[in-house]
Amino acid sequence: MARHSLDLPCGSRVAVVCLILGICSIAQAPGAQPSSPPSPAERVRFIREFSSAQDVRRPHPVLNKTLDIIAGSKPIENPVEVLKTPFAVTTDSWHRIFVTDTGLGKVHIFDFDHSRYFTLGNSREGLGRPAGIAADRENNVYVTDSNSGAIRVFDSKGKFRRYLKESRGSESYFQQPLGIAVDTATERIYVCDSSRHMIIVLDKKGRVIDRFGKRNGGARPGEFRYPTQLVVSGGEITVLDSGNRRVQILDSRGHFQREIQLGYADKDSGLAADADGKIYVSDSTVNQVRVFSHDGGLLYRIGHMGTQAGEFDGASGLWLDSGNCLYVVDARNKRVQEFQVAGPGAITCP
Repeated sequence: MARHSLDLPCGSRVAVVCLILGICSIAQAPGAQPSSPPSPAERVRFIREFSSAQDVRRPHPVLNKTLDIIAGSKPIENPVEVLKTPFAVTTDSWHRIFVTDTGLGKVHIFDFDHSRYFTLGNSREGLGRPAGIAADRENNVYVTDSNSGAIRVFDSKGKFRRYLKESRGSESYFQQPLGIAVDTATERIYVCDSSRHMIIVLDKKGRVIDRFGKRNGGARPGEFRYPTQLVVSGGEITVLDSGNRRVQILDSRGHFQREIQLGYADKDSGLAADADGKIYVSDSTVNQVRVFSHDGGLLYRIGHMGTQAGEFDGASGLWLDSGNCLYVVDARNKRVQEFQVAGPGAITCP
């Protein structure tokens, strides 16, 4: 895919250092010394984009040529195997990529290692409106349904296993579950119950063991208004507190540690964190991913409006795996983009 340079007007006292693909450092204040180029740990490299089953299935040249002769022109792509309204993304330890699709009511699974594509949500009842998604260390997959208030659990082979709900009946624990995360160390499951303004914590068996926040919401430390995404990493719980336009960082027991104020956040904003403690927040209004230090300072931004590699139209769901491969849901472009983020634990993304 072609890459285009970005021309920015620069005043005599303002220095802007632009990296590849629209990744820019913060402009210097008047009178400040020009900033040095970003360190290698801050660099981001585009790897690939994908949007359908055709992107993961390797063509067989001889077979394809034979089919072209017999069948003529290429058939229309199956619309179920194409991203329609992608929302959230995650990976498992087998490097499979899971993308929730609120428009189709399915979860797309891209297995590039084995050139396979399949979906979750083929049962009669479907998945409703799948929103958040997470995988545990056994590669079981947890999918939140923001419409029904249910969380469905699938095993590593994609077979539906159970709901996370009250054991006494069909009532759900949740009112509007969105973001979900699994702490692989403790096997605890964390869920943003957005309409209740709370974070619900469950054990591996699905029993509620803790709650953070208060039912009517609030703006004080440790309180939330419409929390939508969360990440559990390094003994901390990072929550996108969308209604308060901030990120809150809690300790493992839910005690407030610090916050990062955001200019804008909504239910479509994504959240991720890396092993170095940096925090990533997407903003679909300016089509950028902002990267913050562990202490909350803005380090740099990724991307801008567009359709080319490293550009976004509706930047939303984020996921950063253990190898520092960053996945960005590019919603209105109906695709997911993958980047390599340099830093501790970084590998060569496939």
